[in-house]
Amino acid sequence: MTDLRPLQVPAAARSFGELRAGNLGVRIAATRSEVDAALALRYRVFFEEMGAIPDQAARQTRRDQDAYDAVAEHLLVIDHQIGSGPEAVVGTYRLIQQAGADSVGGFYSASEYDIGPIISFPGQILELGRSCVDARYRGRAVMQLLWRGITAYVFHNQIALLFGCASLPGTDPDALAIELTYLYGHHLAPPALCPRARRERYIDMRRLDPALIDPRRASQMLPPLIKGYLRAGAFVGDGAVVDPEFNTTDVAILVKTDMITDKYYRHYERQSRDLPD
Repeated sequence: MTDLRPLQVPAAARSFGELRAGNLGVRIAATRSEVDAALALRYRVFFEEMGAIPDQAARQTRRDQDAYDAVAEHLLVIDHQIGSGPEAVVGTYRLIQQAGADSVGGFYSASEYDIGPIISFPGQILELGRSCVDARYRGRAVMQLLWRGITAYVFHNQIALLFGCASLPGTDPDALAIELTYLYGHHLAPPALCPRARRERYIDMRRLDPALIDPRRASQMLPPLIKGYLRAGAFVGDGAVVDPEFNTTDVAILVKTDMITDKYYRHYERQSRDLPD
């Protein structure tokens, strides 16, 4: 049954309305049914397609869900040719601010990384995670729209730092030696800001002689999501983490929002004048 009850949006969060690109739109989920559609999409992508291992609850509900979903905002891509609600959700991103994380004991990333340097960063911080797109919609248009949504959210909520865990496929770090070595050698965060994988999960990213790596080829081998972060000026943390449940090898990602181009800020500042408070 469709649940049209509005969500209790955190007081610190401000919506930016909906951004459109043709038949596609991006906005924050407004009802419980829309969030449920995002959880169902995540299950299809992560468990049915990418080989993640569901626990009993996930198998029964066919939803990818944890305690963080209740305190997050869920960015959605909607295909208006299909509809304007849950039935039309084709992409999603989970956004968690500090107040939400505090209410459940911390950020998701803290299970894999020491994020002390991020927590102490002056200004508002935002954890990004659980990004996925329906297989029929994967391409530049949807990813660009998701990034437009994130950038608008950053602007309207005065976010100073984005962070989260991004995944490479598979759980064999040696099979990802080129990508991990490249990320460490070319995009490592400054020491004062650098999260480090928790000691018990730490995997050295320096798996090859950097001199043997072609940076251009290595960057092309990265998953599209990580490429997108790097285009936005992202850094990576020290150490990778194998996540056997999701069949991935994770790296910590962080982006200072002053790295996002002034062009986007001017665009959303103009747009915000036309939006209600």
